[in-house]
Amino acid sequence: HRVLAAVDGFVSIGSALEVDLEGNLNLEWRAGRRISSVGGAPDYMRGAKASAGGMSIIALPSMASGASRIVPRLAAPSITGDLADVVVTEHGVARLKSLSGPARAAALIAIAAPEHRGFLERSLG
Repeated sequence: HRVLAAVDGFVSIGSALEVDLEGNLNLEWRAGRRISSVGGAPDYMRGAKASAGGMSIIALPSMASGASRIVPRLAAPSITGDLADVVVTEHGVARLKSLSGPARAAALIAIAAPEHRGFLERSLG
């Protein structure tokens, strides 16, 4: 990631299977089965984070097979939420960089599928 960090304005664009309300990412597991691996995602994301003016973007659809891809909490995230600066769905953009925990959750709920937002809000307790 050091080589990437040396590129001013480096932008990493990737995807995830799920993101939780803290911004943690699941890149590997679906329905209890491992279907992928993290590959080079952590290196690209760290490079973007360390780059002057860089940014790490995660893009994903808000739902898959009727289930929300924004979830309350991941048991074992592939990548911690501190590496994702921006999360994008078809419902908008959540700019997570520098946000507190509650503000991160609110930003992610705002870009979740509308039919799942109430459940996500209630999950905050």
